[in-house]
Amino acid sequence: MAKYQHQKGTIQDNALQALLHDPLFRQRVEKNVKGKGSYQRKAKHAGKMGREAGDKRILSVFLSPAFFISASNNLTIANRTFS
Repeated sequence: MAKYQHQKGTIQDNALQALLHDPLFRQRVEKNVKGKGSYQRKAKHAGKMGREAGDKRILSVFLSPAFFISASNNLTIANRTFS
C-alpha cells in the first residue's frame, strides 16, 4: 500500500478525522457522459483532424530550400581561416 502525504499539518488527536478533512477526500462533481448535462462544446479530438504524421512534417523542413541555403552558409563559414 502506498503512503499518502497529507496536507493538513500535524495530526494531533484523530488520524482518520484528519484524513477526512484532507483534500484527498473532498467532494467532486462528476461530468455526465450520457444524458442531461453531457454536451461538450469543444470536440474531443478537435486538433487532430487533417493532421499528418509528425515525421512527415520534419522531413519537409529538411527538404526545404531554406534549410540547404542556411546549411551551405554554415559550411562556408566553417571552412574559412581567420588570421
